[in-house]
Amino acid sequence: MTTDDAAQFYLCNCFTTDNFFLEDFSLHVRFVSEQQFRLDYEALLRRLGCVTDQQFEDVLNKISQEVDRRRRLSATSAERAAAIKDVYRPLHPHVYHLQESYLAPKFKQIVEYCRGGDSSVEGLLELLEEEAVRVYRFPVFEKSFCDELVEELEHFEKSSAPKGRPNTMNHYGILLNELGFDEGFVTPLREQYLRPLTSLLYPDCGGRCLDSHKAFVVKYDINEDLDLSYHYDNAEVTLNVSLGKDFTEGNLYFGDMKQVPLSETECSEVEHRVCEGLLHRGQHMHGALPISSGQRWNLIVWMRASQERNKLCPMCNKRPTLVEGEGFADGFTKHPATQNPSCALT
Repeated sequence: MTTDDAAQFYLCNCFTTDNFFLEDFSLHVRFVSEQQFRLDYEALLRRLGCVTDQQFEDVLNKISQEVDRRRRLSATSAERAAAIKDVYRPLHPHVYHLQESYLAPKFKQIVEYCRGGDSSVEGLLELLEEEAVRVYRFPVFEKSFCDELVEELEHFEKSSAPKGRPNTMNHYGILLNELGFDEGFVTPLREQYLRPLTSLLYPDCGGRCLDSHKAFVVKYDINEDLDLSYHYDNAEVTLNVSLGKDFTEGNLYFGDMKQVPLSETECSEVEHRVCEGLLHRGQHMHGALPISSGQRWNLIVWMRASQERNKLCPMCNKRPTLVEGEGFADGFTKHPATQNPSCALT
């Protein structure tokens, strides 16, 4: 058992009050009470097209349902994971356990460089493509592995096993911890292969001490989710890997950090390439343009550093109020902020 596995992780209490996404209005809102919500958002929602009393009631009902879902999430997620383990039979059992043969040779070369005693940011940047400010591209997986992973995910989608969706912004996707990918695949990918890169690239936002994650797969389809609104991630560092299949358009676009208004931002468009990953800071605002044909699957790994988020929750911008959760929860711990000396900047 690793140190990361042994830690107890928590949610911030803002999980049940903040960052509710109203899809019809492309708006994230906070909900503490109906009175607060009306004061904060009623006039704005009317300007955005929510003009009748019934439309406003519909919004309140959707938020109420989402609050209830979030409050029950830890229990329902554990129940789904148990049911999946009981009823689902994998098509490709081997993809649940990370093997070096799944990794692109260039990625292994990059990781080997980072592990070396004389590695430097300057030397690492020569091996990566910088697509936007501190957004880096590199090959991650072999094409044969991506194909088998997508086949496994499609097999699961067609099964009778219960399915939880990644978040309120993605209707089509799979939570990889519920499917059983965390221990044998995502955790070693983060600890052994990604952390050497993030330690050099993002020491200022916890890149040296990423100790938990949330991993999921999202699907974009011409008949389902086409795009993803402008947002930031509940992560210190994010990896986004295009797994396939055949698609056109649907590029990512990156703005500035979340503190900068969109009106003051010049966005950079970044192409998805199958088998390649994009690594970026979680608080870097971004979105996905609509695909125009086909279907695209993406592996998303939100990597968290308790050392950073214990001081300030990235979702409510306050010191977190801790609530117990399942597994890695949202990556908060009760450890003091100075506990891990390996996270200190040098």
